[in-house]
Amino acid sequence: MYAERVLSGMRPTGRLHLGHYHGVLKNWVRLQHEYPCFLFVADWHALTTAYDDPRVIEQSVWDMLIDWLAAGVDPAQATLFIQSRVPEHAELHLLLSMMTPLGWLERVPTYKDQQEKLSEKDLTTYGFLGYPLLQSADILIYRADKVPVGEDQVPHVELTREVARRFNHLYGREPGYEDKAREAVKKLGSKRAKLFDELRTRFTQEGDQAALEQARALLDEAQNLSHGDRERLYGYLEGGGKMILVEPGAMLTEAARMPGLDGQKMSKSYNNTIFLREEPESVTKKIRTMQTDPQRVRRTDAGDPEKCPVWQFHVVYSDDNTKEWVQQGCRSAGIGCLECKQPVIDAVLKEQEPMRERAQPYLDDPALLRNIIADGCDKARKLAGETLRDVREAMGLNYA
Repeated sequence: MYAERVLSGMRPTGRLHLGHYHGVLKNWVRLQHEYPCFLFVADWHALTTAYDDPRVIEQSVWDMLIDWLAAGVDPAQATLFIQSRVPEHAELHLLLSMMTPLGWLERVPTYKDQQEKLSEKDLTTYGFLGYPLLQSADILIYRADKVPVGEDQVPHVELTREVARRFNHLYGREPGYEDKAREAVKKLGSKRAKLFDELRTRFTQEGDQAALEQARALLDEAQNLSHGDRERLYGYLEGGGKMILVEPGAMLTEAARMPGLDGQKMSKSYNNTIFLREEPESVTKKIRTMQTDPQRVRRTDAGDPEKCPVWQFHVVYSDDNTKEWVQQGCRSAGIGCLECKQPVIDAVLKEQEPMRERAQPYLDDPALLRNIIADGCDKARKLAGETLRDVREAMGLNYA
């Protein structure tokens, strides 16, 4: 029940750029070696804003998945799948919507922000209001306890925790719950049962967090507990009902601000991007023609790296010696702007070379990618189905 598991997703918006790589994908590549990772294409989420032209989503899905693999996401280490191929997400979203107060959704900060940013679209839709709850369903259906997010997404994880808590409170109290929990404690054996009761008392009466962790570890190690008894005891331990849905934690990731070609944040909407698998000639041309410090009109004019977008690329890509060379050379007019750009060009191309190589097999044979995703969807559905079975049972919907 408390297996460590990471859940993260991305909307399909087309080809990914270096901002996506440094902001999200590099982190996924690291996490896949540390935890079981479930990584999904959030195509239903894309519909919340692209409902008027859903045709753009399909090609974006496959382009984006190839970019994930190119960046080093390994299907042997992580489970990759498409949200809409796992209909259990939708059923859990529907069931959660029956008990989630409207005010919880209206106060999510991104709700108003996005409406203002995308003012040209009519976002007064049921789907747009409910998308944070669909996000909660995405997380809760896999009982994921870790969700890597930037600072701006923390409220979404908090909402998910509140939804899980409310669900467990409403539906975790099965008939005869306390009696069943006490019977389950006895199955631990007399010595462990006594220790469990002591730890539970320390937590419920004194709020001793260390006692809670110790008791959870004791349950994790218990071999002879059924799935139902284990869930029951997790809830009993914390003084609540049966733990049906796991409250996830936000795994704060450092937001690497990848600069765009104009010095603003890299974004397709600013038309200042370098794509992950862009041709070397195109990348070279883009960087060579980047704007520089406007004070350096002539080669002999001294400049200030802090006022130059190219310097921001050096911050991301260059070692200390190169940065020192840039600072001195620019301020003394000892180097020209094209000289300054060359190490950046070299570093970006070096970073992209293995990406293009990793992508090639999937471009040559699209069936390879389709098979990886089919396997991932099967694995995701199996896990999602187990959660949904428990949710239906808790809500009394298993009578069919």
